Amino acid sequence: MPPSWAIGTRFRLVPPPMGNPPMCYSAQVYEGFKKYVREFGADIDIHQYVKLYVDRRNALPIKIPKAMDANFSDPQTLEERQIKDMIDEWNAAEEMKWQTQLFAQTKRLNDAERTLLTKITKKATEDKRIATDKISRAKLGIEDINRTELKPRDTRIFPQWYSSILVMENGRRVLKPMRYQCRLEGMPATSDFTRDRQLSGTYNARRDNLERFWRKQFGYRHGIMVVSTFFENVEVEGKNQVLQFTPKDGSQMLVACLWSRWTDPAGKEPDLLSYAAITDEPEPEVAAAGHDRTIINIKPEHLDAWLNPDPLNIQALYDIFDDKQHPYYEHQLEKAA
Repeated sequence: MPPSWAIGTRFRLVPPPMGNPPMCYSAQVYEGFKKYVREFGADIDIHQYVKLYVDRRNALPIKIPKAMDANFSDPQTLEERQIKDMIDEWNAAEEMKWQTQLFAQTKRLNDAERTLLTKITKKATEDKRIATDKISRAKLGIEDINRTELKPRDTRIFPQWYSSILVMENGRRVLKPMRYQCRLEGMPATSDFTRDRQLSGTYNARRDNLERFWRKQFGYRHGIMVVSTFFENVEVEGKNQVLQFTPKDGSQMLVACLWSRWTDPAGKEPDLLSYAAITDEPEPEVAAAGHDRTIINIKPEHLDAWLNPDPLNIQALYDIFDDKQHPYYEHQLEKAA
């Protein structure tokens, strides 16, 4: 039986190399619409944002960073007000979930503490530990919903989270929300996962695989993810550590991406816009820190050429990669949010 990534295709696909540990598994992205309009002259595809929030309201498993929500805190148009209403509705439901958990875990903690006053038992000790942890998470969840000041963690995305991606459409730079894990046109929805139900590696696209697995995107559907810092899993002495890499000069990263517009042939699932970040051989300081890939950070002067590629001139795209930005990527252990 063919692997899940090949089901339903008429041609042989080369599965993306998975690698271990995963590459660029998380990043902090820019979400402010004003920045994109001011710095990139971008149009906002507001209808695609409305669709995203409608899909989430309809119980689809959609994860949206708080920083994206912040764009609609002061709605000025009918579409923005529609989105703001859906965000408020979602937040109210989420707060109710956290409040319910807080109540249940507070009771669990109190019961455990009463038991421990008279007898030390393994169950009561575990209940106290687990309840204390879940109470802290519930309080943080409630706090995050209600605060208005953004924190760095509000801009952070992981695979299958949504972020804003800059693309070219009808000769204009356009900002669209897309899922960070690319599902290629013609692939089944099951291609998001491996046989053992782990996420597939399609949130990253290796440079040396662009003309094979990614050949229907490379040269055709290009995007840019604007990033301030990225995170990598690094194995040290058999243990996994998460390192945060940030340009020493504080510059923003224009990360080269490929994207796809997926449509369900059966018409049972909504259309999906999704993307993958392209990775290359590691910068020296990234390799020295223990990781074997680095996202491709293109120069601003190549932005239009990248977003509007000529599929008959693939070499020009590789030239953009070879002329990428090389800020020194400082690293540190991931700090608590």
